[in-house]
Amino acid sequence: MKNNTKVTEFILLGLTNAPELQIPLFIMFTLIYLITLAGNLGMMMLILLDSHLHTPMYFFLSNLSLVDFGYSTAVTPKVMAGLLRGDQVISYNACAAQMFFFVAFATVENYLLTSMAYDRYVAVCKPLHYATTMTTGVGAWLSIGCYFCGFLNTSIHTWNIFRLSFCNSNVIHHFFCDVPAVMTLSCSNRHVSELVLVFVAVFNIFFALLIILISYLFIFITILKMPSVEGYLKAISTCVSHLTAVSIFYGSFIFMYIQPTSSYSMDTDKIASVFYSMIIPMLNPLVYSLRNKDVKNAFNKVVEKVKLPLSFTS
Repeated sequence: MKNNTKVTEFILLGLTNAPELQIPLFIMFTLIYLITLAGNLGMMMLILLDSHLHTPMYFFLSNLSLVDFGYSTAVTPKVMAGLLRGDQVISYNACAAQMFFFVAFATVENYLLTSMAYDRYVAVCKPLHYATTMTTGVGAWLSIGCYFCGFLNTSIHTWNIFRLSFCNSNVIHHFFCDVPAVMTLSCSNRHVSELVLVFVAVFNIFFALLIILISYLFIFITILKMPSVEGYLKAISTCVSHLTAVSIFYGSFIFMYIQPTSSYSMDTDKIASVFYSMIIPMLNPLVYSLRNKDVKNAFNKVVEKVKLPLSFTS
């Protein structure tokens, strides 16, 4: 007989039930989150303080750091609390809020990476027109468009999931309220919701990837036509960090979402989920700082400013 009791809270099973792994995982995720906070907030501060970084590319990068901080914060603190206290209960509304903000920031990042690809296209293929094409206003409108698409997309997904009835199990086989994991709990007919999930996810990812691939196609054609090796290497170096971030981001999300929930493997995808919800937000500032001379120079300037007053006091 069907249980029609309405679900008011969910239970997150987390990553593991092994007690001996709870504290090591808590320590590991705490370190990851602290590095994520320091890296992304530090990147935002560097870009804000150094006038040499007040360009469209670094404006997009500061927004990328903001959304990395956002969707990591939507997930990681709850996971850490669950590992430390063993309390895996999350209310219905809190689950919806977590899903809303995670999907919002992840979608914004999707379109920010697309905008950054266009920025690189203009910088490499039309360098003489870069200042007039990628103005402050264009950068601002592109960023606004990214946030609009992100919050529109998450509104569709969150409504699509939480309009369903949850009257059977309330145990989520995951460590946060991810879209496929929550959808599988519904006792409603999920066929339409699954179609909406797959269609919207495919559109967002492949539309963005199409623009990125077209941008880089023109970039590589332009690079191959460059007469000097120096110009060739300089053009390549401006794109390496972005290409690395794109590969990491889209690789993990395609693995996670471009599959029907009928073939969704909870245990396997938990590993991928850790990667895209916690590791990617930590890696992006490292990718852009380790391979970027402008960011390194800005960081060195800040260090020198801090050292100067310390040398007088010592």
